[in-house]
Amino acid sequence: MKIIIDDKIPYIKGALEPFAEVIYLPGSKTTPDVVKDADAIITRTRTICNEALLAGSTIKFIATATIGYDHIDTAYCEQSGITWTNAPGCNSKSVEQYIASALMALAEKKNFSLTEKTIGIVGVGNVGSKVARLCEILGMKVLLNDPPRSRTEGGKGFVELDDILEKADIITLHVPLNPDGIDKTYHLADDLFFSKTKKQPIIINSCRGEVTDTTTFKSALKLGQISGAVIDCWENEPELDRELLALADLVTPHIAGYSKDGKANGTSMSVRALSKFFNLGINNWKCTGIELPESTDLFIDGTGKTTQQVLAEAIFATYDIRKDDMQLRSSVETFEKQRGDYPVRREFPTFNILCKINNIKTIGKLKKLGFKL
Repeated sequence: MKIIIDDKIPYIKGALEPFAEVIYLPGSKTTPDVVKDADAIITRTRTICNEALLAGSTIKFIATATIGYDHIDTAYCEQSGITWTNAPGCNSKSVEQYIASALMALAEKKNFSLTEKTIGIVGVGNVGSKVARLCEILGMKVLLNDPPRSRTEGGKGFVELDDILEKADIITLHVPLNPDGIDKTYHLADDLFFSKTKKQPIIINSCRGEVTDTTTFKSALKLGQISGAVIDCWENEPELDRELLALADLVTPHIAGYSKDGKANGTSMSVRALSKFFNLGINNWKCTGIELPESTDLFIDGTGKTTQQVLAEAIFATYDIRKDDMQLRSSVETFEKQRGDYPVRREFPTFNILCKINNIKTIGKLKKLGFKL
């Protein structure tokens, strides 16, 4: 058996060598000649798995170690008898951490209390549901929009998108990229979307760049239909719209889900899926050797600080979105390199907080976020 693996997938080396010939390649170098006699591909988003790559090959199985799978032509795979799988929810806690840092940075920059804000969450799957819980912990009023779930589960707990556009101070997008159909999300944020915003909300996009229409996004910022933006995902990556970047409050190079924990989860899920498909007997395989930050102990003195200030200090100590923002703005042309060489980032449960905090409510919120105290 022969397996082609994207060399950007972490913690996988050695896992499959006992069972197959394994070739590690950059996604850009995974060509028809390389895959023609291979049995499987394990990839990330930069390998486009379509007819141009797969026609005439012996590929039987494709795993992407990511939540998104719009780089896989699923219709072609299905008609060609190629099984494919993604890693739903693998980096959902990482995106939760990203949104937490973004909210704290916005609150500090614009001088507001999160407890006074209403947030609309569009897409309440693996990621959106965790973001909803996060925002509830932070004391925000939360509105949920998810048409597929609403149809399946009933409308209780969900609102229409128009309700979010009317009532939300912040709107965060967590939908898959659907190019058409009843649940089309391609250019979901278009002229009509922005024209219906009533409270000049801040828009956060950490799902897919094409969910927002870049031209209308810029226009909405210039016209004051929205009061700010946090952008992690961009149309036409890695070619970013420099004007949109300049208009946004916080910009990052598509790394919301890039915690080491999230990447390890994606790798583990892909190896397990491949094992089950080819009956390799390593269905419970798990990544090891995940890097740690320099220190996992955080000391926080909460004396004289509000709950929001303490939470912000803890969140920024694990991940400070402002550093990624500064790095991207200073070197837009190295977008791909910043993603490829992304530093160690671990999620909240990795950290122990040594605290001087008398507020039981604050301590409870830190625990709910996943910190060890």
